[in-house]
Amino acid sequence: MSKTNSHGLGKGLSALLGDEVANVNQLRKPVGYVNKEIAGAKPKQNTSDVLRIPVDMIEANPYQPRMAFDQEALEELSTSIKTLGLIQPITVRKVGEKRYQIISGERRYKASRMAGMTMIPAYIREADDQGMLEMALVENIQREDLDPIETALSYRKLMEECNLTQEVMADRVGKKRASVANYLRLLKLPVKVQHDLKVGLLSVGHAKVLLSVDDPVRQEQLCDATISEGLSVRQLEDLVKTQATTPKSTKSEKKPQELPEQYYRLLSHIGKYFDEDISLRRSPSGKGSMTIKFTSDAQVEAFLKALEDAKL
Repeated sequence: MSKTNSHGLGKGLSALLGDEVANVNQLRKPVGYVNKEIAGAKPKQNTSDVLRIPVDMIEANPYQPRMAFDQEALEELSTSIKTLGLIQPITVRKVGEKRYQIISGERRYKASRMAGMTMIPAYIREADDQGMLEMALVENIQREDLDPIETALSYRKLMEECNLTQEVMADRVGKKRASVANYLRLLKLPVKVQHDLKVGLLSVGHAKVLLSVDDPVRQEQLCDATISEGLSVRQLEDLVKTQATTPKSTKSEKKPQELPEQYYRLLSHIGKYFDEDISLRRSPSGKGSMTIKFTSDAQVEAFLKALEDAKL
């Protein structure tokens, strides 16, 4: 039997096409956008053009609601960009002579830099600070995989800084008003519960059940029980109903504290290295304390290395 006839059905494309499959990857070249001018080469560009901008002329978006980017996901995207190029250009605005600021696409920008790209394809749009804030927030809410707390903070920031009502904002981001209201309510939970929700130890369904409990201390206790016992949302609901029949404490309870946004960013960064409880207490005057629990020396070493690499 000849070598050609030995190929059988059901063995994949290589069985049918031989070496042709192996050659496909050699034919697949990165997207280059080679026919566009480099930004800055002409006084004015059409905003529909895709232009190639040097990476050192681009700066991050100060209104970016995403506080942390998954390193593994960035590396996967970077590998894809090395092979195929950046398929979807980022969007920027001009902020000075040969300076551009990202409106949307910061994750793509970071991955492109990791891939060693010196030029990045981008759309250029005109936007003032408020317009940029709104575009960045709306783009992230609609398209990025924000965690529930980042989404809630984005909604609140969009309302406060763009002076929008819940109804108008819901229309801008294409969500139901009730959905927006439910996300905003998550910010009323104690910081500890917000952290656990943020890092995925709790679901939004669990958080909604905890919001039905008035006592913030009890919310934290129920949160701990949910995580340690692996309670489902229904089981947590049953536990809350059962405990509702017991007498309430006569002590005056503290209200959940509303923290400045920088504290959420701090918790987000630290939470990447410690998957145990992180408790934070802050008085209205700004004084407070933070306690971090760790399970191994390796966690501490990873956190220390991150600080040293950042030269902090």
